[in-house]
Amino acid sequence: MLSAKAIIRLSTLVSILSWVALVFTDLSIVFSSTSSINPSVDDEVPKILLSLFAFSVFLYYKFKIEKAESINFVDLLWKVFVTGLVVTIVSLFFRLILNLLGNTKLAGNVVFLDFLYLVNLGLIISFLVSTFVVWKRLILYQKSKFLLTTWKVFEYALLGSLVYSLFGGPAVVWFREYYITILILMGLFLSANMKWVAYLNFKQKWKSILLIALAMFYLGYFSVTLYGFSVDISEQTNQFQDFRDSVFVTSMISFIFVYALFSLLVILFNLPTSSVFEQKLEEVLNFQRLSQSIQTEQNEERVYDILLESSVSTVFADAAWIELHDTRSGSTFFTHHIEEDEILKIKKHFVDNNIKGILDKGSDRTKNLGKYLATLKATRFRSMIAFPVHVKGKQEATLALLKEVSDGFNKENANIIDAFSNQAGISIENFRLLSEALQNERYKEELKIAKKVQSSLLPKDLAVSKDFEVTAFSEAADEVGGDYYDTLVIDDHRVAIIISDVSGKGTSAAFHMSQMKGVFQSLAQLGLEPKEFLVKANTALSKCLDKTSFITTSFFVVDTKKKVVEFARAGHCPTLYFDSEKKQWEFFQNKGLGLGILRNGDFANFIQPNKFSYKPGDIIILYTDGITEAKNMKGHEFGYERLQEAVTKTVNCTAEEIQKAIIDDLYEFTGTPVIDDDYTTVVIKFRES
Repeated sequence: MLSAKAIIRLSTLVSILSWVALVFTDLSIVFSSTSSINPSVDDEVPKILLSLFAFSVFLYYKFKIEKAESINFVDLLWKVFVTGLVVTIVSLFFRLILNLLGNTKLAGNVVFLDFLYLVNLGLIISFLVSTFVVWKRLILYQKSKFLLTTWKVFEYALLGSLVYSLFGGPAVVWFREYYITILILMGLFLSANMKWVAYLNFKQKWKSILLIALAMFYLGYFSVTLYGFSVDISEQTNQFQDFRDSVFVTSMISFIFVYALFSLLVILFNLPTSSVFEQKLEEVLNFQRLSQSIQTEQNEERVYDILLESSVSTVFADAAWIELHDTRSGSTFFTHHIEEDEILKIKKHFVDNNIKGILDKGSDRTKNLGKYLATLKATRFRSMIAFPVHVKGKQEATLALLKEVSDGFNKENANIIDAFSNQAGISIENFRLLSEALQNERYKEELKIAKKVQSSLLPKDLAVSKDFEVTAFSEAADEVGGDYYDTLVIDDHRVAIIISDVSGKGTSAAFHMSQMKGVFQSLAQLGLEPKEFLVKANTALSKCLDKTSFITTSFFVVDTKKKVVEFARAGHCPTLYFDSEKKQWEFFQNKGLGLGILRNGDFANFIQPNKFSYKPGDIIILYTDGITEAKNMKGHEFGYERLQEAVTKTVNCTAEEIQKAIIDDLYEFTGTPVIDDDYTTVVIKFRES
């Protein structure tokens, strides 16, 4: 079997030879036609050579671009631009020669015009095929089986048009318009696949708009040039390769123009949302930096630096400071675009106006202080928001953010910075505990740190809804793992629910659990569909998880307006569901792969979303594998059947009673309070709204 390099070389040679032969034979036929002599070459030969040329060019670009290693989207569009630029320069060179000839006899010679026409025809076929292959890579960026099958049919139909053009007769001419119409309709359908656009940042989108617009310009220029030559030559003879009769060329021009136009419009419409998506991604990355700071930094001051930098970049603050409270050495400040003198003036203003519970050490609230700053004329700032940083229940520092505009902070800003502050406190607390562990018993202290991280990250209060009740239970093993559950109210009728299990044990699992919390808190509020949430979560976590770690997850979105639950599973335990109407239990085992196992664009192919309509009395049981894999003294596992039996007798009880029944049966089965893995359950029961 030939290698890719051999095919590229062979197709290059065949394309050159076939084009030279095409020029020779077509010019011979045109010359014979205008000289009223019988041509020595059959009229069908140029058609065969043109089809051979187009096919060899297709093979060249297929292995040159399609089989190349991963190239980003802008680089692919750049290839289209460069190819079009080179082809256009060559075409303009020959047009310049034609213009320099002016009204000479050679300029009007049909054989000379046919030569120039064939040069431009070869150039545009090269441009069309190279652009076609680039469009293919963009369309199939996130391919499905159906999309891949449709594309193959479209591609084979295009290549089939090269063979179709070799036949003549009334039936062939009659079917030509239908053939072109079918190809154009398939091209329109495929042109709707624009998933790659969502992965461009703001700068890349502007570059893409420019490159696509230039590609459309090239396409228009070549179409007009070929059409002009065809008209001029057909006035003197019809014995030449008229591109207007080619199904292949016409369909390619239509498809490339349509996809370029669709891409241009989609990118333009997505421009306003680019900054929002980039900001959310920045929030996730900043939270990860704080989560990982205990692993990478050498002192507490660096954690505060990261907190300051992350907070400023996330909410676009004009200035900020962190004040460390130390009863022995006094206050220490970390500042950003503000002097310590100005900080002291603001604090003094609060004291003079008897404004308490804001920056003082006893506060655990956050407030937008714009109305207080408005009365302080000595400062340029008109919006301020402050957050305490607690370590072991004690306020160790205060983070203050400022803007020069009024009402510069919103509730979303407050929520994310509050999460940053809490995570910074956890990181500092863990840093101190880790230092103590290194001085004393490192292994035992490591387990304590992981437990503290785990307990501090699990929510104390879950989402409240009139449509359902939800309760959770989590018990850490002696050798700590990383089970995680949480809820988040997306809007007035949607609630997100998640349960995760980090691979491995010890502090690394606890840290990865905190990263999972950061991803959930940042992405869930976007209102993403479950599959899209897991894809973006996998992208974010793949950048920070070590190669041996992964996280299994089940993600649910309960829509109380539509009475529908949408969910997807990333390698997590099958969800146990009770249908109150049918009185039946069912384990949902839809396809899924753990986060961090596959760290490329193919991950989406392994996630199978699902949904169902719920009714009052329906029950959802979420759990980690510590429940089903718990063993008794004989080595038997608790298993799925015992789990189902444990809840069957309590279907008419509350969610909390159902959960208690599961845990009681579990401990009764194992016969010991000592556990080998984390026990975590989340019980959701729907009720009359």
